[in-house]
Amino acid sequence: MKTAVAKTASLGLQHVLAMYAGAVIVPLIVGGALGLTPEQLTYLVSIDILMCGIATFFQVWKGRFVGIGLPVVLGCTFTAVGPMIAIGGSFGVSAVYGAILASGLFVLIVSSFFSQLVRFFPPVVTGSVVTIIGVTLIPVAMNNVAGGTGSSDFGSPVNLALAFGTLLLIIVLYRMSRGFIRSIAVLIGLVAGTAAAFMMGKVDITPVKEASWFHFVQPFYFGTPTFEGTAILTMILVAMVSLVESTGVYFAVGDICNKKLSEQDLAKGYRAEGLAIIMGAVFNAFPYTAFSQNVGLMQLSGVKSRNVIFYTAGFLIVLGFVPKIGAFTTIIPSAVLGGAMIAMFGMVVAQGIKMLSRVDMSSQENLLIIACSIAMGLGVTVVPDLFAHLPKSVKILTGNGIVAGSMTAIILNIIFNEIGGKAKQALKLTEQKIS
Repeated sequence: MKTAVAKTASLGLQHVLAMYAGAVIVPLIVGGALGLTPEQLTYLVSIDILMCGIATFFQVWKGRFVGIGLPVVLGCTFTAVGPMIAIGGSFGVSAVYGAILASGLFVLIVSSFFSQLVRFFPPVVTGSVVTIIGVTLIPVAMNNVAGGTGSSDFGSPVNLALAFGTLLLIIVLYRMSRGFIRSIAVLIGLVAGTAAAFMMGKVDITPVKEASWFHFVQPFYFGTPTFEGTAILTMILVAMVSLVESTGVYFAVGDICNKKLSEQDLAKGYRAEGLAIIMGAVFNAFPYTAFSQNVGLMQLSGVKSRNVIFYTAGFLIVLGFVPKIGAFTTIIPSAVLGGAMIAMFGMVVAQGIKMLSRVDMSSQENLLIIACSIAMGLGVTVVPDLFAHLPKSVKILTGNGIVAGSMTAIILNIIFNEIGGKAKQALKLTEQKIS
């Protein structure tokens, strides 16, 4: 019994390590841009990790009204970074959380309606979206492989050795081992890579020394929320974009778990995100969405149990209350994390291709949907300033490769398979009547 618990806990910790860097970087960027003090920034990081755990619990736990009941990990959405900084710069931090609170309420209200749009997400769309998610994350992995954007030793032989050494160890473990060892290959790779980096003098343990042992949760830490119309509209757009991203993740995980998602399942998933966004506003954290890197890890490990993600949620909650423990996960060098990301993000691409294998590839319309959506997603990721001169409200939809590619897939599917499909069907019926 104890062995089984230890194994499940280890798998849960592996998911924490896979998403931790992505979760922490958002508060660091936003807090730095808004000029928060070191004390405020420490709070922001800790409360974000805590809320990631609570949000994940709401999503994995399948209640009557809330929770999709799939092994999905939630984290703060990168889509909100730019808008939050812009709102904070124009109206102050209080307006940021007023806008997040309003957007969370909006998601709760529209969740049932949004779930009825499931017919607009056939395999050609969901497969394209999941592929786009994986493809657009690859540059993030490669930047980490080189040492992290802006690092003084970017692309150094040491960083490359750490990254590809970590990746090689994961591949060897995956090839040579079976069962539990194989399922935690990524965790072993991260630990071994960090140990090697420590011996090279590449690990800074200062964050661990400086972190406090206990963290108190305080609602409205940054003050009472204020409400600005423009800010609210912006964050509602961010929330809608996040729902599109999450929908792709839901279908990917549903496919991995061999579960067909219903409108009710999607509605409960959206409500869980709405509730998480509201709690993020109350405790001055962030909007939350499904994290795709954990989908890749799930596919790589072959473990699909919700119990594992419950442990992940528990670890995140504990880390949120005990910053000193959480600080240990921040000392993993970017290069080591990048090596693991290559495998994890690559598995997201592989999952998308697997979903696309069910699409009728004899249809030129489907081929065009796949081609244009993936090209748009990758293109915007590689050339992020493509839409730099458009209005800020529009850039929310065009400035992110995942969003731009996903919207392209949805729109083209409507044009070719919804409107076009009905037109073809009507023409065929007419021809039959004439004949």
